[in-house]
Amino acid sequence: MSQNNIFYFLSVKLHQRPEHMPTFDLFRRSALCLAATSAFMPGLSFAAPPEFKFPSIDGGDIDLPGWRSGPVLVVSTASLCGYVDQFNGLQELHDRYAGQGTNVLAVPSDDFSQEQNLAEAVKSFCATTFDLTLPMTDIRHVGGAEAQPFYVWLAAKGFVPQWNFNKVLLGPEGEVVATWGGATEPMSRDLTARIEALLP
Repeated sequence: MSQNNIFYFLSVKLHQRPEHMPTFDLFRRSALCLAATSAFMPGLSFAAPPEFKFPSIDGGDIDLPGWRSGPVLVVSTASLCGYVDQFNGLQELHDRYAGQGTNVLAVPSDDFSQEQNLAEAVKSFCATTFDLTLPMTDIRHVGGAEAQPFYVWLAAKGFVPQWNFNKVLLGPEGEVVATWGGATEPMSRDLTARIEALLP
């Protein structure tokens, strides 16, 4: 099953869902079904993501394949969330490992109704409150029918963010190495050890 077939499958299922079933629930069930099925389909591989791009909060695009020389930590964020202080840890990660080829990417999302309405407000808040300099995308969906394609790909692997500050670590070839929920601190030993294991 090709990547195009996967997206076709999901789109068909979204249109065929029962009226009582929320779109997000059906999307997640379909994605998990595809992930389970892939183990029995030699032609279906999720070893590395396609050429994903994110719109940058500063304008232009953030090109994930351009970062494949080292680990990439992708984090769904929300500036009004109780975990917002994790921005300090994310900036510390960025400062510690950026010189060794590691990138930390923040993906603001209002999927859980805890993000500001405008990207400019998010950028200003993070800069003034946390002196944030790490890369950040525009406000994106991380789940449901309008999810950013990167998160659609993750859902097909069985990982859908259940809250803000979910974390996904990609290896140098773009493969998923590990995932964590929002409660895991960016500077936790488990997370930093996984990053350090991928450094040259």
